[in-house]
Amino acid sequence: MKIIELFKYMIEQKSQTPDDGGLLDFVAEYLEDFEAVRVDVEGVKNLFLYKKFGDGEHLCFAGHVDVVPSGEGWSSDPYKAVEKDGYIYGRGTQDMKSGVAAFVQALKETKNFNGTLSLLLTSDEEGEGTHGTIEMLNYLKEHDMLPDVAVVAEPTCEAVFGDAIKVGRRGSINGYITLKGKQGHAAYPEKGVNPINLIAPRLVGMAGVDLDNGDAFFAPSKFVITDIRAGMQVTNVTPNELKMMFNVRNTTLTTQEEVRAFVAKNLEGLEYELTLTQGSYPFRTDTGSKVVKNIDTAIEKVTHIKPKHSTAGGTSDARHMAPLGIDVVEFGVINDTIHAVNERTSRKEVEKLYEVFKNLIENWE
Repeated sequence: MKIIELFKYMIEQKSQTPDDGGLLDFVAEYLEDFEAVRVDVEGVKNLFLYKKFGDGEHLCFAGHVDVVPSGEGWSSDPYKAVEKDGYIYGRGTQDMKSGVAAFVQALKETKNFNGTLSLLLTSDEEGEGTHGTIEMLNYLKEHDMLPDVAVVAEPTCEAVFGDAIKVGRRGSINGYITLKGKQGHAAYPEKGVNPINLIAPRLVGMAGVDLDNGDAFFAPSKFVITDIRAGMQVTNVTPNELKMMFNVRNTTLTTQEEVRAFVAKNLEGLEYELTLTQGSYPFRTDTGSKVVKNIDTAIEKVTHIKPKHSTAGGTSDARHMAPLGIDVVEFGVINDTIHAVNERTSRKEVEKLYEVFKNLIENWE
């Protein structure tokens, strides 16, 4: 297969989370000279393929084959690779079957490498991720097979292909506040304690407030209120309690402890309960590391663009790799239609992404 033929084949295999659409078996057969490890858990399929060419470093390419639901309103079948005006349309074209096809084809054509090359795929990145990449990484750690460096082929470019790579990601702290009051009659507000009245003057010091100043790589950690609700949807009863939810996409400068202290300061004197959960932790790969320098060079050779180093956006499976000591970066196509109706990427971007990965492998030093 050529790269575009492979890409279109992958698009047409419906692989909505956690279904892999048969793609993991296909890739294992396609890269038949690689050793295969499967770790399937609770309906989630995970594949690790590796080949030792020499005694040097272990470079891994990682990604996911699962996609989000297609939604309504497409101009074409979301599970048919429709090519029009230089673009290829279909669910997962940007996120992230373009990236998967590019590194699979690059690995397929590799004859020499001074070290080990591998591939890690999951069918549960768009879902909870509980049994996805993290399960495979746990297996690799137990068997002393973790890669030294990794490239996750998530879509990272912003306006032009080659303009950005991810060298880190913010973390994500979720918060749940229950503010206590005393239910009462709306006609006698003095006989109750309305938690809405309690929280209202405090919101100005909380909603949208930066918890740190950020740095050269991270925007400030911001306290973002996502939901407030109270009462019984009637007009004559004041509520007994109020529930508020918030999210902080945190930098390396803000931890759960700082978030807890921020809430305590702003709700001082009130009776409340606070629960914090951390969906992911912030990380940043040293921009002087070999993987950053090498992928910068490969991108510049193919595109003649020097990519910026970014940490913007949500989370990816790179968050599971960094804590294990793996130098990880992300690079892929433009991300302007991810998860959207009529998701599409250009033929040229897919071809160039494949060329970048080929160049990265061939010139790894």
